[in-house]
Amino acid sequence: MTPVFRFQGIYTPVVTPYADDFSVDWDALAEVIEYLVENGVHGLISGGSTGENYAQTVDERLELARFTHHRLKGRLPLVVGTGAMLTPDSIALAHGARQIGADAILLASPPYSVPTDRENALNALAIDKAADLPVMLYNYPHRTGTMMGAEFLDRVGRSRNFCGIKESSGDINRVHMLARDYPHIKLGCGMDDQALEFFAWGAPFWVCGGSNFLPREHVALYEACVLKGDFAKGRRIMSALMPLMRVLEQGGKFIQTIKHGVSMNGIPAGAVRPPLKGLNKDDKRALEQVTRVLKRKIADIMAEG
Repeated sequence: MTPVFRFQGIYTPVVTPYADDFSVDWDALAEVIEYLVENGVHGLISGGSTGENYAQTVDERLELARFTHHRLKGRLPLVVGTGAMLTPDSIALAHGARQIGADAILLASPPYSVPTDRENALNALAIDKAADLPVMLYNYPHRTGTMMGAEFLDRVGRSRNFCGIKESSGDINRVHMLARDYPHIKLGCGMDDQALEFFAWGAPFWVCGGSNFLPREHVALYEACVLKGDFAKGRRIMSALMPLMRVLEQGGKFIQTIKHGVSMNGIPAGAVRPPLKGLNKDDKRALEQVTRVLKRKIADIMAEG
């Protein structure tokens, strides 16, 4: 089955900058979008969890997607997240994505309800019908409580719209299974510390929060492994990135760390909405140190040609 869309490259799940009163800072969001376009990422995701979708209303999420689409002006593909606890909310987001002119949707399992594979597939197909756009699935069982298993994949795979999956289970056996058994649903990296392994198994895209503030470094790994097949160079770049992965994933401060990284680039990303709280001084210092070192190391690797 030929997919209707090919997800390729680095897709950035865009942060949502906030003002002091937690309203959206639209000027800062425009800066983030321009920075990402100028620094070579291949697509943007509006309304992902890195954008704090769980702390936003459906109307807010659609307004953010509409703004991002307007600012992009077709320069990069736009994927709109549809993840929500309520199926009607996901359908509203999917329908809105189509009206906005999005290129694709991101579709996760509904959290907390823990549907069976059959129930989850029927839910996904209803969302697909509302959007009738290419779909990037998002398998993240640690957050949703639900694994997108074989029955789910077999059912949704009958629709040509399901043409990619961001795999975030952390189970390397899932990478093997998806690459072998579901080649028509293109494998995408959703576990940053396994990016090299995903690329070795033929994944053509990587959804990475860290690319919000280190886009060139993430693109460098993709280009080395996917475009050039130079895994020796890729291992060196990945080795330089690994300390960042540890800072991002340890301590439950992923989004706060990403937003501080954006602020380090001179774009005011602002605070995170409750219930989350910002980083302390030690957390900030650790990120700043790791970022300085990895940027220097990767620049040296790239300078070697």
